[in-house]
Amino acid sequence: MTAVPQQVTDFLKESGPFDLLDEERLNQIAKQSSIIYLAAENQDEMLSTHSDSLYLIQSGQFSVKDSDGALKHLSDGDYFGYAALLDEVSYKLDLTVDSPGLVLCIPKAAFDIAMSHPKISQFFNAAKDDVLQHDAVSDSNSMWLHKPLYEVAETLPITVGQTDSIQSAAALMSQMRISSVLIIEENDLIGIVTDRDLRNRVVAVGMNMQLPVKQIMTEKPAYLTKNKTLFDAVALMNEKSINHLPVLDEVTNAPVGMITATDIFKQQRNNVLFVISDISKANNLYELTRCSWQLPHYFASSAKRPGDFDIVGKVLSQATDVMTRKLITFFQQQHGQAPMPYCWLVYGSQAREDQTMGSDQDNALLLAREPNSEEAEYFEKMAEYVCLGLGKCGIKLCDGNIMASNPELRQSLDAAIEQSKIWVRQPTPEAMLAFNIFLDARAAAGDSSLFKRLQSERKSLFKQSMFLAALARQANESSVPLSMFQKFVYTKNRKEKDSIDLKHTAIAIINNLVRIHALANEITLPGTIARLESLPSDCGIASTDIKNLKDIWLFLNRLRWRHQLNNKVQDNFIRISDLSSIEKHQLKAAFQAIHRAQQAAVLKYSGGIG
Repeated sequence: MTAVPQQVTDFLKESGPFDLLDEERLNQIAKQSSIIYLAAENQDEMLSTHSDSLYLIQSGQFSVKDSDGALKHLSDGDYFGYAALLDEVSYKLDLTVDSPGLVLCIPKAAFDIAMSHPKISQFFNAAKDDVLQHDAVSDSNSMWLHKPLYEVAETLPITVGQTDSIQSAAALMSQMRISSVLIIEENDLIGIVTDRDLRNRVVAVGMNMQLPVKQIMTEKPAYLTKNKTLFDAVALMNEKSINHLPVLDEVTNAPVGMITATDIFKQQRNNVLFVISDISKANNLYELTRCSWQLPHYFASSAKRPGDFDIVGKVLSQATDVMTRKLITFFQQQHGQAPMPYCWLVYGSQAREDQTMGSDQDNALLLAREPNSEEAEYFEKMAEYVCLGLGKCGIKLCDGNIMASNPELRQSLDAAIEQSKIWVRQPTPEAMLAFNIFLDARAAAGDSSLFKRLQSERKSLFKQSMFLAALARQANESSVPLSMFQKFVYTKNRKEKDSIDLKHTAIAIINNLVRIHALANEITLPGTIARLESLPSDCGIASTDIKNLKDIWLFLNRLRWRHQLNNKVQDNFIRISDLSSIEKHQLKAAFQAIHRAQQAAVLKYSGGIG
């Protein structure tokens, strides 16, 4: 049957991504489209009459297989038939009517009108390729942390040859008002000289200024290619403790720019990250708590664009790190230095640097050796002071007592290694639930070499096949909130009837899956995005799947942060009614991709036995 165009127009206005179109184009599409009642008795006739169309389900449930894709169970709001239109191939359409209903048939000519809109084109092409239909990464480019380096390092670096004198290099730096020069040989970067090198290696020791600059240069300096981001630069500069980072062309390896600590400071000056400096300046517990309680207000007023939500978790985690170190300092000012080397470890969301306003603290103390009674008392008091202090700063105490104030979480290095061996030898479901959080760990204060030794000992342990199989089976026990026919399954016993627990039914599953792949490849980085970006090309996961998981993780965390800040809450229960129509499609696609990733992990690590 042919519908009245206004009925079709109204339906399209409520259906993403067609709701992006203007009134004129919507009316053009509506005039060419038809709504049919699709039932088992008439499906052959109706699909034949309306072949070469895009089908949009208004009601009913259908099992559909087209092109070479898998069987999909679809219901209201879902599309099928777009693969044939995009590939311009008449794929056989296998359809089973599970529950009859109304379907809007949009012929190819009308579909082409819609495809002239770039975001609609992106939507259907992404749907055909089974990737997430959203702009998480490209939107993030507006944020300083996700800017590509070629946007920041716009000026060509100043270079000298390795046989040029130290005097001439220093004169050039003074003339150009720069703090470093690159040493080049046949257009290749072979070294770098900074103002600190001149001060420490020349002036301080009275070196002859006429000697060649190669004698004081840092050979084979760390660098990044211009397609990397400021996030990559910050991470590398922190890791290497350097203030100058050459930027090279990814094809020719020729230097194209320089990133300095000053550049990064300028970029972050007006960003939410700047609030951390205020916390760093606190001189006592009162000042620290006063600054810390400004964080929620700062985020609420500053995090406005979608890309802002990509980094607020990292900002909050960095702030919590600073609070921890300040509290340890305050304690030691009153009680003296620690009687032995120690490392303050953080777990879970703080370790991954994806804290939210509802995250509690998860931490522990790693000690160089078994303490005597007096030493044990010192660390007990320190742990109690820091954990309670974090609570006063707004980082709530852990309900599960995963805190350094728990004596079981103050361990010597040897004890922690032995505990890890027990985990691997006895990966029971109960044990997996108990220690899973400890697999995301990071050193936040103290002697980080202790943690590095722990990680070094655990790398080979945690990649054992039986252990990974147990982790994969556990990760498969949680399910995304979608029914067989791709309808959202809402959380029970909530005041808001259309809410979904985004943390436990989606984000945590991704974290678990990525953790497994990281352990299998001996990657010790705790962050989900960092782990994904560090997976080797031969890890058994396609690069497109890695990128898709990254986009999904960013998308889900955007939704979670927006929900918390807009509604001034700390929970993870987003409401589907708060989402735009296209976000609902994106969320379904994300859940479907997570489910496929779960199945792939079980197949890869436990032979398909879930």
